[in-house]
Amino acid sequence: MSGAGSPRRDGRLGAALVCTALSAAVIGSVGAPLITPVATGMRVSLDSAQWTLTVTLFTGAIAGPVLGRLGSGPYRRVTILTTLTLVTLGSLLTVLPLPFAALLIGRGLQGLGVAVVALLMSVARTHLPAQRSASTIAALSVASTVGIGVGYPVVSLLDQLAGLRAAYGLGLLLSAAALAVAWCALPVEAPGARPRIDVVGALLLALGTFGILLVIAEPAVWDAPWLGGGILAASAATLTVWAVVELRAASPLVDLRMLGQRPVLRANLAMLIAGVGLYLLFSLFTRYVQTPAGALYGFALPGVAAGTALIPFSLLGFVAGKSLPRLVSRITERWTFALTAALAIVAAVLFAVAHGSLLAVLTATALLGFGVGGVSAVMPGLVLVGVPPAETASVLSVNQIVRSIGFSVGSALAGLLLADATPAGAVLPEEGGYVTAALWALVPLAASALIVTGSRPKTSPGL
Repeated sequence: MSGAGSPRRDGRLGAALVCTALSAAVIGSVGAPLITPVATGMRVSLDSAQWTLTVTLFTGAIAGPVLGRLGSGPYRRVTILTTLTLVTLGSLLTVLPLPFAALLIGRGLQGLGVAVVALLMSVARTHLPAQRSASTIAALSVASTVGIGVGYPVVSLLDQLAGLRAAYGLGLLLSAAALAVAWCALPVEAPGARPRIDVVGALLLALGTFGILLVIAEPAVWDAPWLGGGILAASAATLTVWAVVELRAASPLVDLRMLGQRPVLRANLAMLIAGVGLYLLFSLFTRYVQTPAGALYGFALPGVAAGTALIPFSLLGFVAGKSLPRLVSRITERWTFALTAALAIVAAVLFAVAHGSLLAVLTATALLGFGVGGVSAVMPGLVLVGVPPAETASVLSVNQIVRSIGFSVGSALAGLLLADATPAGAVLPEEGGYVTAALWALVPLAASALIVTGSRPKTSPGL
């Protein structure tokens, strides 16, 4: 690992990496507040408009391992700059007055920004001293949490004041800025062998991952159980074939033997399960505060106000990213993970017992932000145990897929639980449905903490 730069240079590089990741996170969150404006403004159904958010999840997860392999050595800078160029092109497509299909393509290209974060972590691990590298990687991991709180209110306000295309213009501005910062700040990599891409493995992984995310993120496929079950079975079979191909490949896309090592496997399993609980709560909280005024509960916050309500979520997520590296040095990553999961549990219980108070709900949202930020900040240290620096981007990209699947399951579970609590013929679920759903989150959060704390601690080389 390189750490010979001056403190000033290291500081500039760390700041540039975090700014680039934060921009990518905001760009990815741009679609969430604009689903309804897209449906009304472009005359498409809400289900179709939902794809402007879903497609970024798909492309980010599917592209991650390929970008991780491309960016594992001498082509890391080129890979990052090329990816950010594609993100900027996608942002331009979302701003131009083009048909809905072009908007979807643009949002898909913007999803590549999510995948590039693993490469930025790889840069930090390679080019920064150990202590600064650890804090920078934690900050990069938390960027998605902070980006939500920054993006939601600003995008909602822009849509309200200047319209849909102006709101998407924020993504174009940020993507161009991220590309410029990365161009100026990213170091030139040392010469080395050209990375070999396992094309067959990449296609199999893309198909299998796409199928799993599809049946999770699009519950409508289960209206015909044979269709949902068929897609799920085909995806599982595809991923099985992919695993066989990877184990036999001379230059695999993902080193499955490394992923099968106990610390890495435990960390990914914990991320998957924790992601379910965290995003279940996030979906509940954001939906609850926007409950229309006609209901006997909720706060009927409009789009801008609902986005502003997420500011505590991002602020505490940022605090977690800044403060937890010091805590890790005292109580290890395992117990820090357990502590942040416990705070998310407190958030769920607080919401369940005091959801009639806006202050209590905002406090629960803030605690959840600390939990999400804390889990994100600690996860790289857990998943990179025993992983050589050259495999950093590849391993973290797989962890990104795991997190995306966990978040998707959590979001879908929130929808299913609230749908089950909605009386026949009614539009809104009963108030108790929110309480029951929040308490369901306790199970995966507690389980993830037990998985991590039940492992034997090891020292991560060179994080």
